[in-house]
Amino acid sequence: MAKATTSFEDFLSEVSPDYKSFAEEINDSLLANGCQSKIEQKASGYFVSYADLKTKRSLMNFLFRKSGLIARIYGENCKSYSEFLNSIPSAMGQEISKATDCKRLIDPSKCNQKCTMGYEFEVGNNHYQKCKNSCFMFLITQESMPIVADFVKYELEARQ
Repeated sequence: MAKATTSFEDFLSEVSPDYKSFAEEINDSLLANGCQSKIEQKASGYFVSYADLKTKRSLMNFLFRKSGLIARIYGENCKSYSEFLNSIPSAMGQEISKATDCKRLIDPSKCNQKCTMGYEFEVGNNHYQKCKNSCFMFLITQESMPIVADFVKYELEARQ
């Protein structure tokens, strides 16, 4: 039996009306800037992944948690836009602080050797070594939407 295809519209049908236009804008921007999307149905809801067509590396995901819609940004170039990171709201900064530390950056023998490692960066006076899979995960809210959009823009520019 053929596997049913999942569309961006399927994903949007689960997004709160308050955030639909934001999700569409991010989707359109990433697709226009050389990313490919992959949409899957997961146990917690739809999962949308965006990867750079040239490098095949992920740039961001949309995913659902009990708390709502989450944006996970793979900020591999975060050092190049540290001024932006220093300007994010404190609630989003707290999410970064709470993210899991990268075991491989701290002690390479403690993590899978195939892991591409997390990110080492500074925000304010804080030095971080965070796992790339949990470092920049933000709940989509009215306050976080413009910050997430700027974050994606900075990462896209840094990857060009």
